[in-house]
Amino acid sequence: MARSLLLRTALWAAALATGVPHAHAALDIGDPVPKFTATAALGGKTFRYSLAEALAKGPVVLYFFPAADSNDCSIEAHAFAEAVDQFAALGASVIGVSADDIDTLSKFSVKSCQSRFPVASDQGKTVIQGFDALMQTRPDFANRLSYVIATDGKVAYYYQNLNPDKHVERMLNAVRALPKATAAK
Repeated sequence: MARSLLLRTALWAAALATGVPHAHAALDIGDPVPKFTATAALGGKTFRYSLAEALAKGPVVLYFFPAADSNDCSIEAHAFAEAVDQFAALGASVIGVSADDIDTLSKFSVKSCQSRFPVASDQGKTVIQGFDALMQTRPDFANRLSYVIATDGKVAYYYQNLNPDKHVERMLNAVRALPKATAAK
């Protein structure tokens, strides 16, 4: 608990010190996203996640988070877990990505994600950097940045804010707003 409070305080302090708590993502609406594969965990079991395979089934909500088991990341994961059925009803899937190791994320996938959606490990930060989700003030961490990726592999919407409260709501609204041909295959 002390670690998560310390991490949360440090992340906010770093963001506020820059004077810009959330900068614009490099990937803008309409930009093609980098396709990736990564080791992920769902319900404590690891597997190979492929963005291309997920997009073949429907839009993808890809969200980056700083650190598993920190208070705000756990709140956000729980909120996405609670909304998974709503995303699925719209034909969309959810995946979270952080720089945490896969053992940490395996436990997180059960505890905070409630075994409802996968989380992927990106210790080398190649996916994080490809989506311009690296926290500039704390480069060991991903920033809290969420994307809706349409089935054509392009950004339909993004939202960046260290506060986890609005990510799920904004992603649901963005998926609902997708053109029907883009929303479901």
